[in-house]
Amino acid sequence: MNQQPHLLISHGQIATGILVCGEPDRVNRIAERFLTNSVLIAENREYRIINGDYQGKPVTLCSTGMGAPSMIIALEELKRCGAEYIIRVGSAGALQSNIGLGELIVAEGAVRDEGGSKAYIPSEFPAIADHQLVHLLKMDLSQQNINYHSGIVRSHDSFYTDDEDSICEYWHKKGVLGADMETSALLTVGRLRQLKTAAILNNVVLYQQNVSEGISAYVNEAEDMIKGEQLAAHTALNALIKVV
Repeated sequence: MNQQPHLLISHGQIATGILVCGEPDRVNRIAERFLTNSVLIAENREYRIINGDYQGKPVTLCSTGMGAPSMIIALEELKRCGAEYIIRVGSAGALQSNIGLGELIVAEGAVRDEGGSKAYIPSEFPAIADHQLVHLLKMDLSQQNINYHSGIVRSHDSFYTDDEDSICEYWHKKGVLGADMETSALLTVGRLRQLKTAAILNNVVLYQQNVSEGISAYVNEAEDMIKGEQLAAHTALNALIKVV
């Protein structure tokens, strides 16, 4: 198959198990900490792709940038190149007050409050994670005696809408755990494309905390949040090698 126009990879160049994350530098951090035989195979725009081995099995790391459209482009081209399982290691802002910084959320499903997946199918179609991958993520966290949260998250398109506070309050009252920008697109389009998908999210903003302050702390590598990122990546990789 011809080289993909955005990821700049071709079929056979990646593993069947993929760990995706938004930030390109997170790909580097995960590869450095967890993988052996790491090789950068492509880099273009927001997409950075590294192959390597985790506990003797091949895996691929791919950054997707911010938002549903960028995630969907990556998903579509990864599928064309041989991906079968995709787990998102992402960040989220808490919508419940009991979720601390650096604590993890395993997304069982997502509110489809973003436009990318709606270009494929109406919002009545649910965004649901693959049950096997969710089970493996939860099992691994439990075996590590890690406290985590699981349930529904919300994916959206902007941090800066005029009524953001009231929107967050609404979903808080509905029991939604956290908000990000990509998970619902991954789960929805992944299911349409017959991929097995899941997401494990690191909380980087406390409920009702100023979003800019929370994200800035994460960029500055606040200790709890960096630990959360590493734990999420470790857990996702442990799940991937059980299915590939």
